[in-house]
Amino acid sequence: MFAWLSVFMLIAAVVYGVWSKEPAGTTALFMAFALSIMIGFYLVFTARRVDTGAQDNKQADVADDAGELGFFSPHSWQPLTLAFGGAIAFLSIAIGWWLAFFALPFIVLGIFGWVFEYYRGADQNQ
Repeated sequence: MFAWLSVFMLIAAVVYGVWSKEPAGTTALFMAFALSIMIGFYLVFTARRVDTGAQDNKQADVADDAGELGFFSPHSWQPLTLAFGGAIAFLSIAIGWWLAFFALPFIVLGIFGWVFEYYRGADQNQ
């Protein structure tokens, strides 16, 4: 679907660019083309690496899809910290850029905490 969408976006961008000679809309259409290519490439690349599941087989039973689906974090406070820092950062656009300096520690702390949330060290057992 995204491959066909990218073909359409490319054609629309070229036709719009030649016909209107307006740089902002032409750039936006070329960016939409690039984004749809990226999403389509990711989906094709992922589909080649992942095996077909039981949901793809019409004769499959419910029990065929049983088993572990992956690891899902039970709880985490880091997204809340990052969201608070992001909210202050976006609020700094309206109030004043000086407010971004107060948002930066929350953003750094949220990203650092989220990345190393389950890291226990190389020599420690989990």
